[in-house]
Amino acid sequence: MGERGAAVAAALVTASGPLPARGAAAPAAAVPDAGLAWDDEGMIVYAGPSSGLPWPARVGSPETGCLVPGFVDCHVHLPFFGWRSDEFEARLRGVSYRELHGEEGGIFRSSRMLAEAPDERVLAFCQRLVAEMAASGTTALELKTGYGLSVEAELRQARLARALAERAPQTCTVTLLACHAVPKGLSRAEWVAAACEELIPAAAAEELADAVDVYVEDIAFSLEDLERVAEAAAAARLPLRVHADQLGPSAAAEAAVRLGARSADHLNHLSRDGVEALGAAEATVAGLLPASTFFLRAPAPPVAALREAGAAIAIATDFNPGTSPVCSMPEAIAMACTVYGLEPLVALTASTANPAWVLGLGDRLGTLEPGKRADFLLLEEAGFAQVPYRPGHDPVVATFVGGRHVAGRVLH
Repeated sequence: MGERGAAVAAALVTASGPLPARGAAAPAAAVPDAGLAWDDEGMIVYAGPSSGLPWPARVGSPETGCLVPGFVDCHVHLPFFGWRSDEFEARLRGVSYRELHGEEGGIFRSSRMLAEAPDERVLAFCQRLVAEMAASGTTALELKTGYGLSVEAELRQARLARALAERAPQTCTVTLLACHAVPKGLSRAEWVAAACEELIPAAAAEELADAVDVYVEDIAFSLEDLERVAEAAAAARLPLRVHADQLGPSAAAEAAVRLGARSADHLNHLSRDGVEALGAAEATVAGLLPASTFFLRAPAPPVAALREAGAAIAIATDFNPGTSPVCSMPEAIAMACTVYGLEPLVALTASTANPAWVLGLGDRLGTLEPGKRADFLLLEEAGFAQVPYRPGHDPVVATFVGGRHVAGRVLH
């Protein structure tokens, strides 16, 4: 049990209504001269004009700042261990991601580094990173496996993810990236069989995963593999996620929609059919990962077409040591606005409410409404547009999870 509390600011900005928000429902709305109150269990009891607060505020100032939901990062490749800055330099010299992957760099290299590090060193390394994420406003996030590349190593990574979740100030869900790369010494079919028949059932039995993911790509896994993994995930009662159309068109987004996946992520080479499928989808969000688009100098997804088609969109960092070493949601939001053309209030919904829905947390967090948890940020400026307007600048004065101050400074 904590303490009840309240905060005031010049504005409160949040999405509301049914999730995932799409089309005309996507932009968040602002309340001026605003207040937020939470009870001793960290649950919101009031959000609206400050004149309606049920008790005095001890956080913020009515003249300055902005209250917004905490950022929800729904595509994160933690836990990992170690960095790959030399691969970044190699790509600048013209070496492609495909070439690095084929030379046992990329995913295979991160797999080796993770395998060689003791559990406690991995956790200490990752704890610093989730603390950095909290300081930049992330109050909930996904953790993924995918660097194990064997049944036991994937289960170890999932256990590490659960241990990291216990130590992190944020809410964390765990996604079993059962098919990320084909392990050396196995055929693709052999690994898919092991993932479906051994890994997914074992992870489900041990309650190590909240979802299952597949990387569909010509250097990774096929649509037929996706079908098999989707069947195994459904048998384990775990939602499906899909890495789709990143390096080339694969029709993975259309398959994700047909299979009822929670999201289809990346989408740099999304086809017109994929746009239409995501636009009509009731259960599948278009996951936009602008930092990896920027870092790989990849084509931008057809974001304007997705929005015109009525797709629900989410923004995430894709934080990983190879293709997106960016863990700041404000930076990802800035890239999404500048590179993809999103308006700031659309980007706010896409970085809070919709990713909360993707992670299965939309009933608990992602918006500032009574009955949800008081996961919120106090920003230094009254308008949310300041976040994408000043990339590289830290806009977060303080981060709260369940009404508890977990990072930053507090203005009294």
